[in-house]
Amino acid sequence: QVPLEDHVIYSGNIFQYIEENKKWRNRFCVVPHNYGLVLYENKLAYEREQPPRVLVNSAGYKVLTSVEQYLELVNNSLPGVTPKSGHSPILKCPTDFPLVLWHPYARHYYFCVMTGKEQEKWRAVFQDCVRHCNNGISEDSRVEAPAFTDAIRMYRQSKEQYGTWDMLCGNETQVLSNLVMEELLPELRSTIGPRLKGKAPERQRTWIQVSDAVYRMVYELAKAQYDAAVARCEQERPQLESTIRTDMDQIITSKEHLASKIRAFVLPKAEVCVRNHVQPYISSILEALMTPTSQGFAEAREVFFKEVTDMNMNVVNEGGLEKLVEYMEKLSHLAFHPVKMQSCYEKMDQLKLEGLQQRFDVSSTSVFKQRAQIHMRQQMDDAVFTFETLLHQELGKLQGKDELCKSIQRILERVLKKFDYDSSTVRKKFFREALLQITIPFLLKKLAPTCKGELAKFQELIFEDFASFILVENTYEEVVLQSVMKDIMQAVKEAAVQRKHNLYRDSMVMHNSDPNLHLLGEGLPIDWSEEYSGQPEPEPAAERRRRAKQVVSVIQDDEGALPYGAEALLQPGSPEARQPEQAQPGLPPSPPDAVQEIREALAQEGLGDADVPSEAEVPHVTPRSSVPASPVPRADVPSVPSVPHGTAAPASPRADVPAEAEVSRVTAAPPGGQSPSAACHQHGDKEPGQHGDSPPQPRGTTESGEGVQTEF
Repeated sequence: QVPLEDHVIYSGNIFQYIEENKKWRNRFCVVPHNYGLVLYENKLAYEREQPPRVLVNSAGYKVLTSVEQYLELVNNSLPGVTPKSGHSPILKCPTDFPLVLWHPYARHYYFCVMTGKEQEKWRAVFQDCVRHCNNGISEDSRVEAPAFTDAIRMYRQSKEQYGTWDMLCGNETQVLSNLVMEELLPELRSTIGPRLKGKAPERQRTWIQVSDAVYRMVYELAKAQYDAAVARCEQERPQLESTIRTDMDQIITSKEHLASKIRAFVLPKAEVCVRNHVQPYISSILEALMTPTSQGFAEAREVFFKEVTDMNMNVVNEGGLEKLVEYMEKLSHLAFHPVKMQSCYEKMDQLKLEGLQQRFDVSSTSVFKQRAQIHMRQQMDDAVFTFETLLHQELGKLQGKDELCKSIQRILERVLKKFDYDSSTVRKKFFREALLQITIPFLLKKLAPTCKGELAKFQELIFEDFASFILVENTYEEVVLQSVMKDIMQAVKEAAVQRKHNLYRDSMVMHNSDPNLHLLGEGLPIDWSEEYSGQPEPEPAAERRRRAKQVVSVIQDDEGALPYGAEALLQPGSPEARQPEQAQPGLPPSPPDAVQEIREALAQEGLGDADVPSEAEVPHVTPRSSVPASPVPRADVPSVPSVPHGTAAPASPRADVPAEAEVSRVTAAPPGGQSPSAACHQHGDKEPGQHGDSPPQPRGTTESGEGVQTEF
């Protein structure tokens, strides 16, 4: 199901650096429910449902907030090519608040905003996009997904690459492309690097373009071969299923016999290795993981408590059931609000495995940070859903504000109790998985010299007919896992007994303690606005799609412009500014009267340059449309392009949308009349021509003030 159907996460204006003409342009950026970044020419183009300029899949990207960080990464990507002091670097930002999307192989994206508050909001939104897109392999697949990730891990281990891998992110094709580029890039650098001409910044810029072009080629090849491999698996599946069902008993017996032989050979060596090299460090690793993770879950609990408490006070003070409906619509998407959840996510930034990181070959802690953050979001979503359902059950029995207030408080206490037990269970599972993810590759690397070469002799213990079902390598890893699992379980159990981080012993979790929790099964989502607004007829579905609501508010329409005289910007009225820029291949030309159309649209809406709607005027009606679950693309929103970088999107037939009286209202993302993958085959970004002496800039965004109702 789609938790954010008929919603966008965020939309607003942001300055983007266009590499083709080395200029900064104001773009209208929309983040739909599938967490792609969709960049339009301006807000008017979005409202008129014109095709977007660029679609960005942010899997594998890092969000940087300083030019210095970016220049350091660029300098490291091409050793020996560093701009001399006094020379212009590859990127100059005209404001003090840059935002850079950096990728080790794909194209980079450069943005900037006018204030630190805007920068923090966009950073939270971008990081949410990266977090979601990185988690691109569906967890609903209980067999195919683990098999794929195990195959990737075993391939890297065959190349003597153990430990965690930062680029295991995105969908299957992106992961395979990253795997190829990891091996290909050093050779590419040594072959092409010395042949690059020009000054250091130009060579760096050319290198990024070369890497991006090769990455796209690799992606297309990997996608074709992966799809063919999946098709072959599907063809072979019926015959394999027939065999395994017929011979299940013999297969299990054969596997147990193989495991016993491998266990007798490997287990003594593994236990010595665990005792000497792993056991002394388990408590240190666990403590390093527990502190930031538990703080993050505690912050999520506090955010939920504060939101519900504020809602309760406002409902009592402002007007009963009608206000309750309004606030519940906002609360229903709290878990998907990147700005409000940022305080929870930031707790994981404290995670450090200093000293342990090198010992256990952990290249980066980002894998564990993002996993814990996803758990936080899921726990918050579960708490909100539980609160919604219990409150919905109570509403029919309540009389007056006082009873409503008491009922909300009572339900809040029950949900917080459930949150504590659930978060304890989730955290203990996360700690066990993280400890295994850190220690197992280390053990396999330690045991490889003495055990890996001897595994071939165990192959003869497997009947040829069962060779597709029983793998020696898998059985060997199971034995290694068993050797350390007992110590890990014991360490987590002792942490729960101490209750230092608000963990509970398993025996303390009372599964039947709340008689109403059995009513919380998956059911139809609660649509608060339709059920309690008293409107005789619900809003048509087509109208709801057209009026997409924002999870993060607000779009404030003010004339955003970069500082006058900033480098890389042409001054309005100059001869160069009047010349239309050359269009990139595959993009429609910019209409010569685009600026005039913007002026006319603003005039029709009654907005001059200084006539800015206040935050209080922004509408805040958002119907909940489905039960929160992992978002999936829909046809009426531009899907996140599966290719790992942004491209120009082809035009698609779309109906005109009349301008709203309140321009803060955002419209639905464009219908999917186009193929996202087809959009990814093109590359480049066309810039509009500027006409007249004083072209107006598209409007910017600011953070909503205290008390402003966030659109949920």
